[in-house]
Amino acid sequence: MPADRIAALQAMMARRPDDPRLRFGLALEYLGAGRIQEGVEELKGYLDEADDQGNAWGRLGAALRLLGRDEEAKAAYGKGIEAAYRHGHPSMAAEFEEVLEDWER
Repeated sequence: MPADRIAALQAMMARRPDDPRLRFGLALEYLGAGRIQEGVEELKGYLDEADDQGNAWGRLGAALRLLGRDEEAKAAYGKGIEAAYRHGHPSMAAEFEEVLEDWER
């Protein structure tokens, strides 16, 4: 049950607040439960702490887009492109570039 996983991750984060992986996991649970704003907040917290390879940036962009925050979403995808290239993930970068191109059509 998502509520149980969310509660478990919140408890783990209380014990290990410096573990960005827990924040990322909590963000995914929030997003999966339809709690988009909370997911956005946790993704932003994770990205403040971690050198993400692009995945979290793409998830942040998609979540922001669901909230109608298009300019923030585009910026997140842009950072995801940069991160993906920096970490050697050109296919992820290309996927995000395609999202931005489709957006403009």
